Amino acid sequence: MIDLGKWNTLEVVRIEDRGVYLDGHESGEILLPTFEGGKDQELGAWLKVFLYKDSEDRLIATTKTPKIQVDEYALLNVTQVNQVGAFLDWGLSKDLMLPFGEQKRRVSQGVSLVVRAYVDEETGRIAATTKLGRFLDKVERRFLEDEQVDLLIVRRSTPGYNVIVEGTHWGMIYHDQIFQPVSIGDKVKGYVLGTREDNKIDIILQKPGAEKVGTLAEQIMDKLQQGGGFISVGDKSDALEIQAMFGVSKKTYKKALGQLYRERKVLLEGGGVKLI
Repeated sequence: MIDLGKWNTLEVVRIEDRGVYLDGHESGEILLPTFEGGKDQELGAWLKVFLYKDSEDRLIATTKTPKIQVDEYALLNVTQVNQVGAFLDWGLSKDLMLPFGEQKRRVSQGVSLVVRAYVDEETGRIAATTKLGRFLDKVERRFLEDEQVDLLIVRRSTPGYNVIVEGTHWGMIYHDQIFQPVSIGDKVKGYVLGTREDNKIDIILQKPGAEKVGTLAEQIMDKLQQGGGFISVGDKSDALEIQAMFGVSKKTYKKALGQLYRERKVLLEGGGVKLI
């Protein structure tokens, strides 16, 4: 059985000038065109290919890597909009369709947006949707506090950034918990702060607790050594200065300085930090 919109490993059963044909089992032979990676292949070889449908609705194979697979999320650019919907650049010769009915808000050419790829049950074609909510928070899963998770930054909102956690749940990173540059479409690591009553997950980007402070202390020591034994950002410095240099809150920075001071590695003087 083949998987449309995903990677498959199929055997070369016929070779022609236009490319090679692969054994698609119950789907019949599937063409891997020369321009899609079908050049110089051998009969009987097993190839890893991505399967999608061409402009004539025929199964087609490629060795090119798409920017998104079925059941995945990614940030894609709108290449054109016509009377049937929008079309997205997903790295293949035929653009990915985003039907009007799958647009949470009407999109325009040139914008980039996070979508999910799926197989339309009526047409059997691969399509995209911006209506992500119907796919998320459906899986029963308990996230542990401080657990490291994979995140996709989806959109900016009033309280912070909405993110997809582990590809299955909605999460939120609040503005006052962000101490590094983030952009829509970024795929980053984060940590679970807790789960709210509505099952939405609060996320932070920095390592929590003592581990985070210990790592920051090492960064401060590195910065001191690079700066000739002194840095001008101390425990009384403005929070924005601290964030700009180390990407953390003032509270966390003071904890790390306190650890280094107790270990007699630094002195706090001259409005900054001095290496002992």
